[in-house]
Amino acid sequence: TRSSSMPFLTVSNWQISWTLLLVLGYLFYLLLGAMVFQLLEKQAETHSRDQFQLEKLKFLQNYTCLDRRALEHFVQVLMKAWEKGVNPEGNSTNPSNWDFSNSFFFAGTVVTTIGYGNRSPSTVAGQVFCVFYALFGVPLNLAFLNQLGKGLNAHLITLERWVQKPGRAQVQLAVFLTTGTLLFLVFPPLVFSYVEGWSYGEGFYFTFITLSTIGFGDYVVGTNPNKHYIPLYRSLTAIWIVFGLAWLALVFNVGADLMEKFLQLKWHKPDLSLAGVATTKLEDEPEQPRIHIPI
Repeated sequence: TRSSSMPFLTVSNWQISWTLLLVLGYLFYLLLGAMVFQLLEKQAETHSRDQFQLEKLKFLQNYTCLDRRALEHFVQVLMKAWEKGVNPEGNSTNPSNWDFSNSFFFAGTVVTTIGYGNRSPSTVAGQVFCVFYALFGVPLNLAFLNQLGKGLNAHLITLERWVQKPGRAQVQLAVFLTTGTLLFLVFPPLVFSYVEGWSYGEGFYFTFITLSTIGFGDYVVGTNPNKHYIPLYRSLTAIWIVFGLAWLALVFNVGADLMEKFLQLKWHKPDLSLAGVATTKLEDEPEQPRIHIPI
């Protein structure tokens, strides 16, 4: 009885160790990110805050008819306008934030859960509708992305089964990844740089933050009041986002599978032979493809 329970205890102990290692590694990664972001951004934030206070003092010195209280009130008005999606720049002739093109783009950010945060419904009716629209739209979007990803999955699974053909799978996989990278990560920043006036680095940053659904909202297309955008610009951007989401989700999943396998091979290798577990059958059976869209 004691010897028969040894394999279970050994595997169970390794599973606990692997889980603990993964939790500790995850927390360490978060702490590392926090320290690096603090190191890179805190000083710049302090400089921007001091610069803003200095500009307010200069403004009060130039316009003595205003006092600090009136200026602070005006700043609050500007902040509320920005929170409601109204750009303080320009005038009342600026294009509407809720024309059909912008509304279509907003609907896309809702169902894809990107949520830039630069625009949101301000009426109670609009907020209630947004809740129910997302309630049904998010599952619909996930179903659509899963269906869209089936073609990509089938392509990659076929490549996995062609491993016995030297060189062919590697070339096909390289073409697949290269084509997707060009269509969704390399070429779009060129368009955004030209239309929005961003640098290529800013365009690339917006592209990745959008397709990964992080969606900070610091860069959003079609929001500059000093530029004239074609009506379909943001609608086409929304369509690009949908297809880019499916592709990048698949890439993330492949990366997660590779990382999991690497970590398990490196840290999760119990001596099954000592535990009396036969490994011959597992080695003889080919591994099934594990590619899917993580939703």
